[in-house]
Amino acid sequence: MTIRVLLADDQTLIRSGFRVLVDSAPDLQVVAEAANGHEAVELARTERADVVLMDIRMPGTDGLAATRAITADDDLAGVKVLILTTFEIDEYVFEAVLAGASGFLGKSVEPDELVDAIRVVARGDALLSPKAVRSLMNRFLAEPRTGHEIGPSVLDALTEREREIVGLVALGLSNDEIALRLVLSPSTAKTHVNRAMTKLGCRDRAQLVVIAYQTGLVQPGTVVPPLQ
Repeated sequence: MTIRVLLADDQTLIRSGFRVLVDSAPDLQVVAEAANGHEAVELARTERADVVLMDIRMPGTDGLAATRAITADDDLAGVKVLILTTFEIDEYVFEAVLAGASGFLGKSVEPDELVDAIRVVARGDALLSPKAVRSLMNRFLAEPRTGHEIGPSVLDALTEREREIVGLVALGLSNDEIALRLVLSPSTAKTHVNRAMTKLGCRDRAQLVVIAYQTGLVQPGTVVPPLQ
């Protein structure tokens, strides 16, 4: 099945480069290009894109507002947003995850990484590497933020195993890595993750990460414990 991709960036040169790269993959196809967030939302509706590569900084409706509009639209429930940003200077990544983005990449990403990232979010997983989780969540979740508070009581809906697995998701582990660590089959690990997302009302794994940090299940600076 071909993954339909929408490019949203106000710089034509960047869009052109990404278009050539994406279209070179046999299972990916660029179906449209948007120069601002408003166009991105409209084209997501008309072109039925599977994944939107969304720049944050665009004139008019920016990438954050466009992401919120896409993820809040029930008719676009299957559309995944992959944010393009620069980790060092962009202070909006946490807000992008809250808005419903499924992951984020730097614009200097290697070609193979970009293509793989599109595939990852298209199948419903979050693009949250351990490095990205540490560098971004430590920076943003350690700072108090009004309007996004989530109490630990929301975790009461989870079983102990589900809480354990959500904690490992928040540290950037994949289903396969969780399965290896907890001596489970990958399908069982995936089932636990999906049940946790359903119970917590999460769109994807990225939002599980946010809840894990905001409820205190995982503390900023936590590292993946070594295998026993």
